[in-house]
Amino acid sequence: MLASALLEKLHAFFPDAAIDLVVRKGNDGLYAGHPFLRKLYVWDKRNGKNRDLFRLVKEFREQRYDHVINAQRFFSTGLMTVLSGGKETIGYDKNPLSFLFSRKVKHAIPDWKALQGSYSSGSPSGDPEGALQASFKHEVDRLNDLIEHLTDGERPMPRLYPTAEAREKVRITLDSRLIATASSGPLEEDPAGSAPHPQGPPSAPSGSPKGDPVGSAHPQGPLRETLREDGGYVTIAPASVWFTKQWPPEKWIELIKLVPADRRVLLIGGPGDAALCERIAQKAGRGEVLAGKLSLLETAALMEDAAMNYVNDSGPLHITSAMNAPVTAVFCSTVPAFGFGPLRPNGRVVQYKGPLYCRPCGLHGHKTCPEGHFKCAVDIGVREVLGGQDLRS
Repeated sequence: MLASALLEKLHAFFPDAAIDLVVRKGNDGLYAGHPFLRKLYVWDKRNGKNRDLFRLVKEFREQRYDHVINAQRFFSTGLMTVLSGGKETIGYDKNPLSFLFSRKVKHAIPDWKALQGSYSSGSPSGDPEGALQASFKHEVDRLNDLIEHLTDGERPMPRLYPTAEAREKVRITLDSRLIATASSGPLEEDPAGSAPHPQGPPSAPSGSPKGDPVGSAHPQGPLRETLREDGGYVTIAPASVWFTKQWPPEKWIELIKLVPADRRVLLIGGPGDAALCERIAQKAGRGEVLAGKLSLLETAALMEDAAMNYVNDSGPLHITSAMNAPVTAVFCSTVPAFGFGPLRPNGRVVQYKGPLYCRPCGLHGHKTCPEGHFKCAVDIGVREVLGGQDLRS
C-alpha cells in the first residue's frame, strides 16, 4: 500500500510515462482499475514461485524498461531486478544483489536495541509527533529515496483508488439486512432473501477524495451519502499477524462498550480474522463482523467514510493513510520511530506511557511477550484509545 506513493510521484513528474507494477498474488486487488498503471504483473509465490519469477523476467525483458525500481530487500526481487534488462536498475543497499544494481540507495531503519534506551526514558510516550519520531524517516520517505534522482525530495503520499464496483459492494454490505450482529442473534431470511436490519436504517458510503483525477472511479450523487450522520460508524481492525503488535481482545471489547449507541461498530480484517472478530462482538454485545467479507479495495472504501478507524500497527493502518481516512493506531511492542506510523493529520498514535525498559522488543512482533508481562499493551487505557468520541454515560 505504501508503495502506491511511488506511483503518485512518478505519474506527477512523468504523466505520459508507461508505469507497470509487480505485486504478489493476493495484493493485486489493491490496484484493480488504478488510473496510473498500464499493466499489473502478479507474481504467484505460493505455486511455482521460481517458475513464475522467470516467467515475469521474460516479460520484463520484452518491454525493455528505462527504469526498474525495486522497493524490496529480498534476494528473489533482487534477482528479478538484475535479470529484467532495464537500462537503469534501482534498489536498496540491503538487497543481497544490490552490488549488481546500477543504482543502490541506503535503507536505514533505527536499531530497535538502541531505541530501547530512548523509550525507557518515557520521553516519547505521550508525544507521537515528538522529537524522537521526527528524527527518523517514514517508510514513504525511504521509498522516495529510490526515485529522488528522477523527481525531487518531497514526501510522496500513498493513495488507493476504489473502483465504482468496490464502492457499490460496500454500499450493499452496509445496507444488507443479513449482517448478523452479536446483539441481534440469528436472523431469518424473508421470502425476498432479506431480514430485519440489526442496527437501524442504511446509508451509503462516500465517493472519491478531493481532487480525484478519475471521476468515473469515484461516483458522486447518492453514493456520496455517508453514515456519518446520525452517529455514523467506526471500524475496528483488532487482529495482527504478531501477538505483541495486537492490542488484547478484552481491550477491544471494553472499547466497543464505550462507543456511543447510535454509532455502528464494524469489525474488519481478512478471512483468518473472522473468528477473533466474532468472539469480540459476542462478548461486547454488539458489533457487525465484516472480516473476510470485503476485499482490500472494498475495505479501503469502507474505512474512508468511517468516523474513526481503530487499528494496530498493521496493514489497515496503511490503508487509512492511502485513503486519507481518520485513524487511531495502537502501538504495543513496536514504535512509530520505525517509520510506519500514520501519515495524515487526521491520524493519531496511542502507546504506552511512562518508562518501559523492554520497548521496543524488535522491529516486528513476537508470538508471545518476551518478558511475560505485555505491559506495553495491557497498560494502554481504553478511554485514551477512544479519544475524542462522545462516551456513553
